[in-house]
Amino acid sequence: MFSIGDFAQLGLVSVRMLRHYDALGLLQPAHVDPASGYRFYQASQLSRLNRIIALKDLGFTLQQVRSILDERVSTAELQGMVRLRRAELEERITADTARLLRVEARLRTIEREGRMHTEEVILKRIPPTRVAELTAIAGSYESEDIGPVIQPLYGELFQRLDRAGVTPSGYGIACYEPEADGRVVVHAGVEVTAEASEAHDFAIVDLPAVETAATIIHRGSMDQVGTTFQTLAHWVEEHGYRSVGLAREVSIECPDDRDRWVTELQMTVSTV
Repeated sequence: MFSIGDFAQLGLVSVRMLRHYDALGLLQPAHVDPASGYRFYQASQLSRLNRIIALKDLGFTLQQVRSILDERVSTAELQGMVRLRRAELEERITADTARLLRVEARLRTIEREGRMHTEEVILKRIPPTRVAELTAIAGSYESEDIGPVIQPLYGELFQRLDRAGVTPSGYGIACYEPEADGRVVVHAGVEVTAEASEAHDFAIVDLPAVETAATIIHRGSMDQVGTTFQTLAHWVEEHGYRSVGLAREVSIECPDDRDRWVTELQMTVSTV
């Protein structure tokens, strides 16, 4: 048998933790010296200790760990739990990374307040445009809601166009339509010259001309578009205009590197 100190070293845990497990009845010593009170453990108990640590690291409480071990969880079942927990942790890391990127983008917007280059805004007329489009619903205007909707939507649109033998004739054009419950209808479109047909599994929509649009070029990932949109909003307000209708996002360049994307933001405006 091994002293509690030696067993702690073998199991890569602290002596304090072993005493705690003993107090909870989770891992009791194989023998306690009646005279000294010293605890002694057997090598076979390392198996239970390994399961305790693995389950605790999976996020189970010690009470839950005890219940699981008392049910004699097999190695295969434990491995399954580990795989599930790994997937959950990877998903959380992805979500936390995306959240950090949003915070950084928001901080950049705050840093630019008061020194936004509104001279980059151009007023122009937008001619009528025909697009093929698909639509879907996003939970809100937040990037974590829009991105997972619009990205696969465009992938599906181009697949359907290819099957129909329809070739895009220009840029991708996206716009977002608010609903009363706070959700957003996402319109993912691309310029085409094709006529509408009942055989198509996508819509052909003729976007009307916009007589006066305030436009600005956004360079970089659309996750960071907030700063550019706010620059546009400041310009519209400062020059005596108001926003009417839906804003459009025209994808001018979309290489694999999203930091090199070039997108024109178009806001329909009229005089106040």
